[in-house]
Amino acid sequence: MLVAAAVCPSPPLLVPDVAAGAAPELDAARTACADALGVLAASRPEVLFVVGPAGPGEEPGVHGQGTRGSFEGFGVATRVTLGTSGGSAPEGGLPVALAVGAWLLDRARWSFAPVEGLAVDTGLTAARCAEVGRELAGRARRVALLVMGDGSACRSLKAPGYLDERAAPFDAEAARALGAADTAGLAALDEALAHELQAAGRAPWQILAGAADGAGLTGQLLYEDAPYGVGYVVAAWS
Repeated sequence: MLVAAAVCPSPPLLVPDVAAGAAPELDAARTACADALGVLAASRPEVLFVVGPAGPGEEPGVHGQGTRGSFEGFGVATRVTLGTSGGSAPEGGLPVALAVGAWLLDRARWSFAPVEGLAVDTGLTAARCAEVGRELAGRARRVALLVMGDGSACRSLKAPGYLDERAAPFDAEAARALGAADTAGLAALDEALAHELQAAGRAPWQILAGAADGAGLTGQLLYEDAPYGVGYVVAAWS
């Protein structure tokens, strides 16, 4: 059963070494993420699943505890491990979104429960997302999720997807639903529109909705902004 969730954005720029001189611009987002992870720790889960989008060229799939990742593709030597490492590391490397999640967990000194990662296809249907969420919630008596993903990438002229007038309303509804722990609202997010707006968080958020269905959790919106023209949201459910 799902007992807590933290929703965080997944840009590599959250990692100060990657952001370099621009790092202070996301200090508020990092602080909000730390607060959200504090809610996860307080829930004392038996297992934590880190769920995030598989990016371009990355394969969807499961990543076991101890899987390693790095930000070498962004010009820095920073490396991370999903949860605690012990013995030989699982084969493969973490997709970028999960690597950012692993960095957040390391920063929070996570040691409260085993960790497993799930990279999901951003085109996964809402119905399948709900099924995956229910499957995760049924894996243990006390399950927590760290849900990585961004909103639209079309909030400004300099955004990765250029300016789209539909982006701000889409992000506002997603942020409202995430802040209110509104599972029905998340499940209703338009898949086609999310794809057009490059909102990679849509599928992970709908997995959260499936996992939380019937759990009676309440939500809190901790951060909402669109630096660099991309919608970033931080929320905590408990």
